[in-house]
Amino acid sequence: MNSFELVFSEVEGFIVIDRDYYGTKEEQFKQVFQDMDFLGWYTTGDVPTPMDIHIQRQICEINESPVLLKLNPLVRNAELPVTIFESVIDLLYGVTTMLFVQLPYTLATEEAERIGVDHVARVQSADDGLETSLVAEHLQSQHSAIKMLLSRVKLILDYVKGVEKGEAPVSEDALRLAYSLTRRLPVMKPERFQKDFYEECNDVNLITYLGMITKGCEEAHQYILRFNLLHEKHAVTRRMRGLFY
Repeated sequence: MNSFELVFSEVEGFIVIDRDYYGTKEEQFKQVFQDMDFLGWYTTGDVPTPMDIHIQRQICEINESPVLLKLNPLVRNAELPVTIFESVIDLLYGVTTMLFVQLPYTLATEEAERIGVDHVARVQSADDGLETSLVAEHLQSQHSAIKMLLSRVKLILDYVKGVEKGEAPVSEDALRLAYSLTRRLPVMKPERFQKDFYEECNDVNLITYLGMITKGCEEAHQYILRFNLLHEKHAVTRRMRGLFY
């Protein structure tokens, strides 16, 4: 899924979409994202307004059944502040009127995306001034438990190796418990585990790299804006000097 901003102008207090700009952007997107289809448009706010209906009529000229996604940035609850609407034509007081009907939706995300979003959404300040989150604390506790389990497994493995070499006393009870512990382990094919493990690691690394690339692009964008602003100031100064001298 992808999106882009639209260029519009105001005519007598109404928003008019620049169809030429949209046509150019649509053609560019189809060259890159050939498998994607037009779904609808998005804006901020709470409930649909008459202006949204006016824009929806223009979007219907592009697509017969577009959806409207509204994001409310002022909501402070735990639910996702996103509402999706579709437009229907109904008779209201004997007049054909376009109305918005709210649609139910479900979120389809990968586990790595859910962890990252939850980590960002639940960031809180710790007593030492550092920022943390409930996800980070939960992962830290899991890391400690896995680390402790690893140390116990190494201890059992060292004991079994010592018994094989004759360096440790033989304990039938300890060997019986170690054998029963190995029988509890799930049957797993090493080849399948390696494949699934590397695929999951690659997905996590890809999301991390995308975040780094996005941050780098933002920094480059800010640098270009500041450079252009400084260049324009110097150009204005030179023009002013030419006028006075």
